[in-house]
Amino acid sequence: MDILISGAGVAGPVLAYWLQRYGYTPVVVEHTPRPRLGLGGHAVDLFAPASEVMDRMGLLPRLQAARVETSALRYELPGGSSIDVDLRDISEAFADDRHLEIMRGDLATILQDATADRVEYRFGDSIAALAEDAAGIDVTFDSGRTGRFDLVLGADGLHSAVRRLIFGPEDELSHHLGGYLAVGTLPNYRELTTHTVLYNAVDRIAAMYPVAQTGQARAVFLFRHPTELVYDHRDIDAQRRLLRTEYRNEGWEIPRLLDEMDRADDFYLDAISQIRMDSWSRGRVSLVGDAGYAPGPAVGGGTTLAVVGAYLLARALAEAGGAHQQAFTVYERQLRDYVRRCREAAPGVLRRGIPRSRAHLRFNALATRLLTRMPAALRTRLLAGGASSALSSFALPDEAAPPELDAQKRVG
Repeated sequence: MDILISGAGVAGPVLAYWLQRYGYTPVVVEHTPRPRLGLGGHAVDLFAPASEVMDRMGLLPRLQAARVETSALRYELPGGSSIDVDLRDISEAFADDRHLEIMRGDLATILQDATADRVEYRFGDSIAALAEDAAGIDVTFDSGRTGRFDLVLGADGLHSAVRRLIFGPEDELSHHLGGYLAVGTLPNYRELTTHTVLYNAVDRIAAMYPVAQTGQARAVFLFRHPTELVYDHRDIDAQRRLLRTEYRNEGWEIPRLLDEMDRADDFYLDAISQIRMDSWSRGRVSLVGDAGYAPGPAVGGGTTLAVVGAYLLARALAEAGGAHQQAFTVYERQLRDYVRRCREAAPGVLRRGIPRSRAHLRFNALATRLLTRMPAALRTRLLAGGASSALSSFALPDEAAPPELDAQKRVG
């Protein structure tokens, strides 16, 4: 059974790994011209269910060795005062002891290394058209080449081409949460080691944290805007200008950070939006990760959902012997409640995380000071729940592999 996967970020390689392991023949097509390896992007979280999937893939030790090791947070407030928070104290308040943070580029490197010798990757191309009949799907690529596959699985992110071709325009399925995220690499000119420094202002925050593996640092910007901004998500220079406009009146390190973002070759900006769909599957096509159920970049645990969703989709196909309609139904049933819980938690993270007023700024500073001084048991009770609990709450199916069928027995 030949299966085309669109997208080689996180969900695509996880899906390809498990499909190949279960005896299918996956091909991954990716629009970027070369593998997205190295340490670009920003830090992402793998909560307990995603860590368990990685453990079943034999990748957990390597991921743990590459994890981001920031153990302290310093709030640097307007006026020059600061508050230090030991993140180890905060992490003890959550039940997910398998949570780890890793650079997205590092995660992509590890996942592609795990699949490169057994899965065909086609970089520098993407899907232009799909034509389905009773026996399969004819695919036309942007390069002009064509191919025929039994299934097409869209793991191509928030701006999924597969979703657009099968389910319609993005603006009919995307729900803006009112915020924007921007990230990029810069020199570690503050010589940070274990600290993340965070600046708060009304409707916007900025942070800088070290990347030990490279000696560089990352800048992160999160801001609100009263209306949805109109921009081309492929026009990086326009996005840099947009970010500069939003932060033009801020002090602290902001002018230096904006200058560095003009030079960052991995600069990224996007709306914090959710993809909400009644179903992620139609005919011989299904979606996985942000393409089908993005909970919101930076606020909803999209990386964890992508890993778990890819594993469940591959497993459902194996258990159904390739009967795709049956498999898609099981996949959606297993994952839908988890998606809902993560989606519901995301707006609260955005609402609490970015100050809405000067009063909110003062409240956050006071709450942080109190948090650092209260007994550990009380801190645990106050912090338990929320997005972290939602993301840690999913129980994977038993580790025993589904029945592995001979290729001739699989449904085409």
